[in-house]
Amino acid sequence: MTRRPYLMLGLILLLTALAIWVDSSQRITITNPINQQTIIDRNVATRLGLDLRGGLQTLLEADLPADASVTSDDLKVTRQILESRANALGVSEVLMQVAPPRRIVAEFPGISNPEEVVASLQQTGLLEFVDMGTSPVEAGTAIQTDYGQSATESSGTSTPESATLTATPAEASPTPAASGTPEATATPAVTETPTIYHTVMTGAALKTVNVVRDSTTGAYEISFVLKTESATMFADYTGSHVNQYLAIVLDKKVVSVPVIKNQISDGQGVIQGNFTSASANTLAIQLRYGSLPIPVKIVESRTVGPTLGEESIRRSEIAGVIGLTIVILFMALYYRLPGVLADLALGVYALTSLMLFKLIPVVLTLPGIAGFILSIGMAVDANILIFERLKEELRAGHNLRQAIDLGWSRAWPSIRDANFSTLITCGILFWFGNAFGASLVKGFSLTLALGVVVSLFTAITVTRTFLHVVLDNIKFAEHPRWFGIQENPR
Repeated sequence: MTRRPYLMLGLILLLTALAIWVDSSQRITITNPINQQTIIDRNVATRLGLDLRGGLQTLLEADLPADASVTSDDLKVTRQILESRANALGVSEVLMQVAPPRRIVAEFPGISNPEEVVASLQQTGLLEFVDMGTSPVEAGTAIQTDYGQSATESSGTSTPESATLTATPAEASPTPAASGTPEATATPAVTETPTIYHTVMTGAALKTVNVVRDSTTGAYEISFVLKTESATMFADYTGSHVNQYLAIVLDKKVVSVPVIKNQISDGQGVIQGNFTSASANTLAIQLRYGSLPIPVKIVESRTVGPTLGEESIRRSEIAGVIGLTIVILFMALYYRLPGVLADLALGVYALTSLMLFKLIPVVLTLPGIAGFILSIGMAVDANILIFERLKEELRAGHNLRQAIDLGWSRAWPSIRDANFSTLITCGILFWFGNAFGASLVKGFSLTLALGVVVSLFTAITVTRTFLHVVLDNIKFAEHPRWFGIQENPR
């Protein structure tokens, strides 16, 4: 028992050192000293929300007739696709929330190209599987296809029904070749006619898409299953195009060019390649959600300037310093030595909370900062309950070690109930903000909930450890005023 507080103190000091390191860093990098390979390389800069950093706020609405039905699932899928597109544009910390029944609220902090973002949001997206024949093109190449044209479909593969595809990425050739299955080939003329490739099927034929790993090599692969009504036609197509290339094209731009290794007859396929976990998941999302389930239009779009954010941050810092100072002085003056120890625990609380905000990461908005400032006051609630019980146990004649343990155990039910009630309220606020697109409410509830969780840790572990380490060797009868008690217990 005598060693345990010191062991916990060592762990707390390590946690505090880690928190100081993360809080003072913009990026953390850890390398293996043996082979110098990077183990961790992560940006931990503080992420500010739209109201603090400035940027673009956009309100999107389903571009459908008023009487057309829009399901919540369609809105959620549309939000995910739009978020992926915005991230592909290099817009970080994008916040998109569904606002039923027909709207999506989008926030883009710190963007410098609002026109490009708005244009990308309005695209509906089109995923196509395009016949490349024996001459593939490079990934990223823009091509023309016959999808949506009135030209007669060729080779009997107009709308395939189902497939099982096992493919590997093709080596890209520098220029498109007309030997695929183009609908129109170039003819000798002064003006070159662009190659028009044949669309075998669109993303509408896909039923499921998942990232898997090869059981032998462990390489990342993308498996997919086609809808039942598409299997037969696609089986006919793949059977007659073995060792030819089938490009995956999104919005007329080539994403990947796998080669057909064998006939696909059961509606299931695998795309193999030099994928990482991230690239495989990105391609899977493009395959799964290549097209928006519903078209969207921009109802309102406005640019938020950073001046308000800078002023808000300055005032929030002042409010935080004032609030923290008042709490520290109150605890030290009223509870004396235990209050000073609680102030040290409060410092651990603040450093740990900021570390979590940076590591999760939490995008800090002005209400989010307000939630954190509020949680500072709430962080000492548990300490106050413990110290009041500690005083009662000391007055009852218990020694300090017994008083600390009894005070904590008897205060714990009240601490538990009060904090869990706050967490339930935070959960309700977070659900409300998520359901109705109120991002400010979500930010407030998230930072407050994290503060409550960390305050439980500091009250249960940090404060109790500090009390045992410092007070176990003090005779209360000789220093009653150190504990805010005027009379010695009998």
